[in-house]
Amino acid sequence: MSDWDLMMPGMGLTAVGLAGVVVSYAGIAKTFIDGMHALTGLTMFVGLIFLACGILSGGVSTSNRAKATTLVIFGIAGSFGAFAFTMTSVLTLPTFAGVLLVIIIPTVVISYAAMKIPQYAKPISVIFILAAGVGIASFVTLGFVGPGAQFSLQPPVEEPEKPVEQVPVVKAIPVEILVGASIPDNPDYDPDALTVNKGDVVEWTNNDNVMHTVTSQADLGETFDSSVISAGSKYQLDTKDLAAGEYPYFCSVHPLMTATLVVKEPTAQVTTKVSIPSGAMTQSEGQLYFDPKEITVSAGTIVVWSNDDIAAHTVTSGNPTSGASGAFDSDILAAGKTFEYKFDSPGATEYYCLLHPWMTGKVTVQ
Repeated sequence: MSDWDLMMPGMGLTAVGLAGVVVSYAGIAKTFIDGMHALTGLTMFVGLIFLACGILSGGVSTSNRAKATTLVIFGIAGSFGAFAFTMTSVLTLPTFAGVLLVIIIPTVVISYAAMKIPQYAKPISVIFILAAGVGIASFVTLGFVGPGAQFSLQPPVEEPEKPVEQVPVVKAIPVEILVGASIPDNPDYDPDALTVNKGDVVEWTNNDNVMHTVTSQADLGETFDSSVISAGSKYQLDTKDLAAGEYPYFCSVHPLMTATLVVKEPTAQVTTKVSIPSGAMTQSEGQLYFDPKEITVSAGTIVVWSNDDIAAHTVTSGNPTSGASGAFDSDILAAGKTFEYKFDSPGATEYYCLLHPWMTGKVTVQ
């Protein structure tokens, strides 16, 4: 006859333990790394022993109540087992089967001993000690060979960190497809004629409310063709494979829309240097803060600022009255460091030092 005083806690402990093992193998809480699998495994072992002792107390029961209880227990255990099997992080089936055997074999042995020699195994204290021993042994075994093994007889080998590959950011030269571009005599592409260096990236943005294309005109799209650019979408063209020359293009949907792209061989990069001289951190009469304070350059020139002072400074577009304009900012420029910025658009740009606002300068692009 089954012993319900043992079966009831056995069912509860087994269910809790199985739930913990499922969570462990699924990696949801990373319990194998945290050591929680020792607790859930031990709980399951205690529950299985209570359960087995309860079912087998006085021999194998044939009552309908015991059969129904056993069926429910096996159904729950089977469901949890199947769920754990589908979510296990173990890479090979033999390894997973081995882990199950580590759990099943000691449990069967202890349950059999509890049935045959109950005078030694039935007391709760003895059952608890045996279960704890099995739990510790299983913990050590899983630590060496199980999933996410934490123990090793070999010294740990630290793998060098892989450098993060920096993806270069390419600044595209913008061209706008204007609103109403499909209407005859309306402006269409802006700028209508664009000159770029070979290797530059040109980006067309369709700001109209109808679709358009950017299609090379001489060969009807053999050189480049954007296909349909829907409203609000963009098309980029990398000119590195284009030969130097003029490339008239048009919209194949609205053929009256025409413009020209001129590709030229890149010329040697022009740079101009500006120094932040020694003593610039101190506001005093006759002190140079940027040397030269004002410069005039051609479009495409790179201006390089070098901090020759002993203090940190910034090179920030804007002025002390209106604040930073957002065009460029060097952040904190330590002594001996440099900052550069390429000026492409004509016009005058003021700049200053955020840390020492009396330091001001200006770049004029012709």
